[in-house]
Amino acid sequence: MLYSKIEGSGKPFLILHGFLGMSDNWKTLGLKFSELGYQVHLLDMRNHGRSFHSEVFDYEVMAQDVLEYCRFHQLDSIVLLGHSMGGKIAMQLACKNPDLVEKLIIADIGPKYYPPHHQQILAALNAVDFSLKPSRQEVDNILSQYINDFGTKQFLLKSLYWKEPGQLAFRFNLEVFNKKIENIGQGLPTTLHFARPCLFVRGSVSNYILDSDVERIKEQFPLMQLKTIEGAGHWLHAENPELFYDFVFEYLEK
Repeated sequence: MLYSKIEGSGKPFLILHGFLGMSDNWKTLGLKFSELGYQVHLLDMRNHGRSFHSEVFDYEVMAQDVLEYCRFHQLDSIVLLGHSMGGKIAMQLACKNPDLVEKLIIADIGPKYYPPHHQQILAALNAVDFSLKPSRQEVDNILSQYINDFGTKQFLLKSLYWKEPGQLAFRFNLEVFNKKIENIGQGLPTTLHFARPCLFVRGSVSNYILDSDVERIKEQFPLMQLKTIEGAGHWLHAENPELFYDFVFEYLEK
């Protein structure tokens, strides 16, 4: 069963994080959504955060994980929000279980295939040798040799934890990611469709949803609306949480 943090009470609202992320990435916004009368479930996907590790890692099984989570907690008519990898999982789940998902929000990802583009990040993570028992600062220094962007580095360092006294580790399953990185870019099967109104939110300086992608998205999500956060990149919910919240609030209230 997936690990989750649950905030508030009311209509179920599930939030799925992106690749290399965890439920904590959505803690602040999750609390704000819970104040609107939702029971917010912040999930850790398999091989991430505090959830289980597995050699099987693709969108079909991750969508099944979320479906089983809903069944276990007896959730129905859910609001489902997914960012990046979590958005691909959310699309898969919503298309295959339209009666379960009442509202769908996708943050900065489309259904298309994305070529592998995490090589530099994986190189940075693989450069950390935990057998040498590095300190947090030493891990930070190693990542800095590969990653210039401060926000990306801080995002990765969130998954660093004390496995035991004096021994740090990453919570995510780097070994499996090294082997299965192609699966992160998998496209949503073109046979899948979601016929309800749904919201896609993108960052204007991110290249994950281009203007040229919109018609392609509409083929599978014909009632989609697209909102753009000016000046934001791929981590749009962290870069401009206020506007992201406003866009989601407006969609939920319709």
